[in-house]
Amino acid sequence: MENKWDHLVKNMPNRLAPSMAKDHPNLPVIKEEGCYYFGVDGKQYLDFTSGIAVTNVGHRHPKVVQSIKDAADGLMHGPSGVIMYESILRLADELADIMPGNLDCFFFANSGTEAVEGALKLAKYVTKRPYVVSFTGGFHGRSLGALGVTTSKSKYRKFMQPSGLTYQVPYANVKECPAGLDPEAYVIEKLERDFATLFSHQVTPEEVACVILEPVLGEGGYVVPPKGWLKKVREICDRHQILLIFDEVQTGFGRTGEWFAAQTFDVTPDIMAIAKGIASGLPLSATVASNELMKQWPLGSHGTTFGGNPIACSVALTTLSIIKEENLLENTKQMGSYAVQQLEEMKKRHRVIGSIRAVGLMIGIEIINPQTGQPNGSGLLKILDAALKKGVLFYLCGNHGEVIRIIPPLIVTKEQIDVGLQLLDEAIMEYEETLMSLEGI
Repeated sequence: MENKWDHLVKNMPNRLAPSMAKDHPNLPVIKEEGCYYFGVDGKQYLDFTSGIAVTNVGHRHPKVVQSIKDAADGLMHGPSGVIMYESILRLADELADIMPGNLDCFFFANSGTEAVEGALKLAKYVTKRPYVVSFTGGFHGRSLGALGVTTSKSKYRKFMQPSGLTYQVPYANVKECPAGLDPEAYVIEKLERDFATLFSHQVTPEEVACVILEPVLGEGGYVVPPKGWLKKVREICDRHQILLIFDEVQTGFGRTGEWFAAQTFDVTPDIMAIAKGIASGLPLSATVASNELMKQWPLGSHGTTFGGNPIACSVALTTLSIIKEENLLENTKQMGSYAVQQLEEMKKRHRVIGSIRAVGLMIGIEIINPQTGQPNGSGLLKILDAALKKGVLFYLCGNHGEVIRIIPPLIVTKEQIDVGLQLLDEAIMEYEETLMSLEGI
């Protein structure tokens, strides 16, 4: 007899747009708790995705759940500006205390894409310049404005004709450094050349409103640039009075071991886009700048109906307090370092593991073809499917889908890392045994 879930799944292709409902692995679940999902199949799954870097304090943290209930007893909806309420004002104050530099003024929205859109609009309005520079491999969202600076995969832009006038330069890639040269010095020198070429042949710096980048590439492959490279980007922007935007949608709220990657790398942008981990799964984001910059943006130049929802703001306040009370920034550093140590040992045992990229609990494992060294997205999916059957959920990224993302909640323990990596080790071993069989070894 067909149960309710089977009936719903059968109708899903007709009810949900495939662009939304066909992501990997489409795991049917009925509950989440801490670092775990609980499936319709009755199994418990260790979650190393955090809802794609969203539930940094864990799924359904008891204080978060209570915060939602308490907030709903007062207000369900703003909109801010038409009315004003305590949670949005308190959140702005508390965020100002943890932001880098003098970034202390907030436009609250709902999603990372909206925060990026706000950042781009603010930069253009303030500078009165038309052009934007982004980096190849960056992901900033899929609305038409954000899509104009998103280049992690060409399929995202196919037939979309993204709006806006944008240019791209290559992101830091220490892997391409010739043997015998210092990788950090190499990518810094190349960055200078790339911008010089851009300004000589395509657009003058006086026409560029802003440069936008992810301080660590997210969807583009978890590429961690040298600190000096980011400092050089800041220097180039300062040289030409170009505003620098950090897209910290994925790197924010403790993911790199500090509140934001800007603090991890000691580089302060002029504008930031923040979202994901801000409210433990409730829709909330912000475009952030100094009061001096933000006040040049007059009433009506940007707006929102749902942004800064009072319940989401209350939960964001609770999320910040949990990160502080449970010392999750320090746990992120310790558990991230421990996980990388274990992965380096794992790499010695497996031919299909290429590079390991990591900062805090933002960890990428490159899967390669062991014979050619090329990215191996199809092999990665086989590994992730095998790991899921064993009870651990990972996600993927990279231009070819060749990088395993390890982004557990920041509450993750050493024991949970051991379990998750052991199951991943077994999944990789099974895949390599299949390869050996095919190769006739």
